[in-house]
Amino acid sequence: MRLPRGVRVLAILGVAALVLPLVGLVWKVRWSTFLDDLTSPATLTALGLSLGTSAAATLVCLLLGGPLALLIARARPRTAAILRTVVLVPLVLPPMVGGLALLALLGRSGLLGRPLFTGFGFSLPYTTAGAVVAQVFVALPFLVITLEGALRTSGTAHERVAASLGAGPWQTLTRVTLPLLVPGLVAGCALSFARAMGEFGATALFAGNAPGVTRTMPLAIYTAFNGVGVSQDSAVAMSLLLLVSAAVIVGGLRSWREDAVR
Repeated sequence: MRLPRGVRVLAILGVAALVLPLVGLVWKVRWSTFLDDLTSPATLTALGLSLGTSAAATLVCLLLGGPLALLIARARPRTAAILRTVVLVPLVLPPMVGGLALLALLGRSGLLGRPLFTGFGFSLPYTTAGAVVAQVFVALPFLVITLEGALRTSGTAHERVAASLGAGPWQTLTRVTLPLLVPGLVAGCALSFARAMGEFGATALFAGNAPGVTRTMPLAIYTAFNGVGVSQDSAVAMSLLLLVSAAVIVGGLRSWREDAVR
C-alpha cells in the first residue's frame, strides 16, 4: 500500500528527531585527540567501573530474572498480569524516583537499611555495591520481559513430553527448557548489560558520584559538564563509546535473531 505523502513526511521527521541529536554528538567529537581523551586516567577509571558494575548487575539480573520470567510465563493469567505490571514499573518510573525508592528501602534510615546498619554496621548507599543495586533495579525488567517472551514462544509441549517420560522438574528445566531459551537468555543479558551501562539517575541518587567508587561513565559525563572530573572532550568521547556500544548490541541482536529464524 502506498502511504500518503503527509504520513511519509511525518515519518521522516520522526527519524530526524532520533538521528540528528546523534549526528550532533558525532560532530562534537574532537577526533584529533579522541584516543587520548578516551584513555585518560579518569576516563579509564569510569570505564572500568562501568564495565565491572554492569557485569555484576547483569549476573544478578540473570539469577533473579530467570526464575521470575519462568514464574510469569507459567503462572495463571491474572497472576502473570500482576507480576508483569510489577516488572514493568521500573521501565516507566523516573530514574530519580527509583533512586529515592532504593534510599527509602536500603538507606541508613530506610525500611531494611536501618536494621542492617544498626545490627551489622552495613550500609549500601554510596558504595560500589549500591551502584550495582541501582543498575539491577533498572535493568532487571529488560531480562525478564525478553525471557518471558522467549518462554511463551517456545510453549510447553516439549516440557509436557519430558514430564510424560518421567523427567522431574529439575531435569525438565535443565535439559529441555533452558536449552530452548539460549537465544532469549543472550538477548536479555545483552539488553540488561546495555541498560546498566547507561544508568544514571538511580545511581546518582542512591550510590552517589564518588570517583573510582560510584562514578560510572554516565555520571562522569554529567560531572564533566559541571566542571568536575574528566574533561568535556573526554565526556564526548565516552558518550560516543556508549552510543556505538548500544548500536552494536541492538544491531547484533537483530541480526542474530533474523539468522536464528531462518
